[in-house]
Amino acid sequence: MLTRNPKTKSSLQILQDSVKWHHMAHKVSSLLDVYSGLLSNESMILAVNSSFVDPLLQFESQLKIIESSFGMLVVMPSLDKVKEMGSSYEYIEDMKNLYHNILNTYENILTSLVSKDLYKLQILKEMLVWMRKDSSYMQERIMVIINKVLRFTVTKVRKYISVDAPCLGLLAAELSLLCSHEDPSIVKQASLGMCHLLYIARCQNDIGTNKPTNGKSHSLQFPSSDVEFLPKEFQQDESKIAQVSKIVDAIYRQLCDNNCMKDVMLQVITLLTCTSPKKVIFQLMDYPVPADDTLIQMWQAAGSQVSVAPHVLKTILLILKGKPGEMEDTVTEGKRFSLDTTNLMPLAACQALCTFLPLGSYRKAVAQYFPQLLTTLMFQVFYNSELKPILKDRALYAQDALRVLLNCSGLRQVDITLMKENFWDQLSEDLCYYHGVCFIAKTLSEYNFPQFPETLSYLYKVSVEGPRRSEDTVIVLLFLTELLNNYFKDPLPEEFLVLFINWIKDSNPVVSRLILHRIVHMLPIINKINGGIRSMAIRHFGQLVRDMRQYTWMVNDVVLEGLVPLILFLEDDDKRVAEACKYTLKICTSQLKWSTSRLLKDENYSFEMVVLNICNNLITSHRNYITDLTSDTLRFLWSPRTYLKRASVILIGYLAKSGGHLLLRDEIRVMLDVIGRLLRDEDPMIKQLAEITYDIFKKKAHKLTSAPLKQNFQKLLKLFYIKKLKPLYNYNSPNGQIDSPTDSKDIKNDKAL
Repeated sequence: MLTRNPKTKSSLQILQDSVKWHHMAHKVSSLLDVYSGLLSNESMILAVNSSFVDPLLQFESQLKIIESSFGMLVVMPSLDKVKEMGSSYEYIEDMKNLYHNILNTYENILTSLVSKDLYKLQILKEMLVWMRKDSSYMQERIMVIINKVLRFTVTKVRKYISVDAPCLGLLAAELSLLCSHEDPSIVKQASLGMCHLLYIARCQNDIGTNKPTNGKSHSLQFPSSDVEFLPKEFQQDESKIAQVSKIVDAIYRQLCDNNCMKDVMLQVITLLTCTSPKKVIFQLMDYPVPADDTLIQMWQAAGSQVSVAPHVLKTILLILKGKPGEMEDTVTEGKRFSLDTTNLMPLAACQALCTFLPLGSYRKAVAQYFPQLLTTLMFQVFYNSELKPILKDRALYAQDALRVLLNCSGLRQVDITLMKENFWDQLSEDLCYYHGVCFIAKTLSEYNFPQFPETLSYLYKVSVEGPRRSEDTVIVLLFLTELLNNYFKDPLPEEFLVLFINWIKDSNPVVSRLILHRIVHMLPIINKINGGIRSMAIRHFGQLVRDMRQYTWMVNDVVLEGLVPLILFLEDDDKRVAEACKYTLKICTSQLKWSTSRLLKDENYSFEMVVLNICNNLITSHRNYITDLTSDTLRFLWSPRTYLKRASVILIGYLAKSGGHLLLRDEIRVMLDVIGRLLRDEDPMIKQLAEITYDIFKKKAHKLTSAPLKQNFQKLLKLFYIKKLKPLYNYNSPNGQIDSPTDSKDIKNDKAL
């Protein structure tokens, strides 16, 4: 029996070896094809890179070539498979070298692109997208290549003070997704890439305070391979969580767990905000109110860049168009992520402004959006005051943001003044809020706030366009009219008169009544408005006082604040206005329990006697208002209307006679200066009246120069001994007199109503 030599191969073995050899040859041939294809693509990339092709077209063509090369790369066998092909050491080494040359060629193509333009780092982001579509063994290999390119970029950017790489946010988003990968080696590569990316971002945006110098590497701590960046519930198919909102939420959850990569994750928020500020801010505003420390840290990270500050504020202003407590609407684009069906995002936005506004990176943006922020926050304060029982302490966020805005805009003194007046504590009261809006405007005006022109322009724009809610219209109306009242003199610009008339015709009765009420207070600066409207406004004021009689604690203040124009416009050339003043004064003086009504009857009427009666009543019952009424009257002395100057000279004289001891030395000096100018007036009657008033103030000034002991005795005597006034001027109203051609034209226009 023949025995077979064990070293002799059977026919089957020979056949198997032959097939294996052919298979190996095919694999070697495919590797060579990939290598030659990559070399060809590299030459095309370099050629396009050196051309003068339009940058956008250049990028698109290079991206197609890179994608083609990527396709070649992913079909390659693994290095272990390549090693199995060889039977000798030399063969295996040759295959390994070929394999590494292929990978190095692809890496060289990428680095050559990035070295020319950092914008082309976006290609790495596209590679991650392509890689996500293929879950094969190639992923770690691709991640290694991406990290090598990023490391090359780090060495490149070290040489520059600042760099421009606008795609970092998107790349950071893709890498953050891979930090939840089930393969620890992928997690390690992704986290390493994130650290490289953050270093580049520091160079681009100057995020860090200690930028490395002298070629030393940055001291970021790279994570170990077993670090889990996201909770286990997010370790799933990345395509299901590839939204900015989910990334932000995942980072928030991990930060709450005190993850060791806290700084890195906050930098991811910064980069994401740079790329998609609107989406990130909407997500950050959709957490429960009040925000916890983790969320505030994320706000700070999102607000750290100067370049995105305007976009962040614009997004917050969009959110603040909503009203807290309203059911979910279309303010946010698409479905919100919170479980709460009511919209509390405006509350979060107000709280966030307290974080964003003081940041140095927001200084220019705050100045740019000051009018919008000021107006919108006043809306929110009002909304919150309505919902205070529901919102409780959260209702103060809008108020806090408003105070922060003032302090960050060079208006700290305004906030201090409001605080001294106990304003902020009273602002949330329903009955006081409308008064509070006027008080803010008045205080801003007193300090000549530099943002007045742009604020006035914005308020006018909003008024013309029309806010969405009627309460918004009321707030704009109050704020705008108070600013105009403090900054302008007669005549008021025509555009605002048209606006007032439109408000009078407003379908909302609250708006129409309120503008009529405001017109009474603005009469010093709107003498040119049609007489029919003025008379309507004055009569409405009387009706308002009548309706408010039940609010005894408030109505007297309302009457006394509107008293001066009611007195002075008794002398109006238009009979409709004069009669309206008589009608309203009867109501007002009756409310104050003064015996003035009989003097307002036509058969008894005398302007000076009415003034004398009112001032005598002020002395006995409301002397603490005399100084304010004197200040109100002073504004009318600048009027171009002759009858108003005559009437105001008389009224201010009687006020000085009755309450001059309450005026300070500087106040009397101002009065002497103003009345002194009227001594040179063209109208002889004004000159004659001014001489009497000037003499009254001169005597008051003389008394102030007497010994302090004598002054104090005189003031004390005034408190206990009240001497009623007697007629001083012997003034008779010139009936039917037309002051000037301008007055004549105005009266004719008024009659046409």
